[in-house]
Amino acid sequence: MDRISIAGIDVYAHHGVHPAERELGQRFVIDVELFGDWSGAAGSDALEDALDYVTVHRRIREVAAETRFQLLEALAARITATLLREFALARAVVTVQKPNPPIPNFLGRVAVTLDRDRGWLRTGAADIPTA
Repeated sequence: MDRISIAGIDVYAHHGVHPAERELGQRFVIDVELFGDWSGAAGSDALEDALDYVTVHRRIREVAAETRFQLLEALAARITATLLREFALARAVVTVQKPNPPIPNFLGRVAVTLDRDRGWLRTGAADIPTA
């Protein structure tokens, strides 16, 4: 199976448990690994046979900016479901990072990673409401 990685998608959005996070917004960094069969693109060297990662990048930014969730898990699930529904993927691994979480005396970042295949869409678990 082929893999395309897109790392470091920077988004300013309004997600978080605390009201101030949702009101003021904050920075999130999203990484994805996308799995599928792009052997046709390797042979044809044509964009129409490939996964257009510019379009994927734009779609991830739209989903992150246009929704509001309390939890990183819900945001990651919405992004994952969108990618699996809208692109010819067999599997998607989505990591959503919060570089500056509101945790006292903490200089690190927190991240959630979801690893889902197309079968996950059929379970109904991919129906994520917006907060």
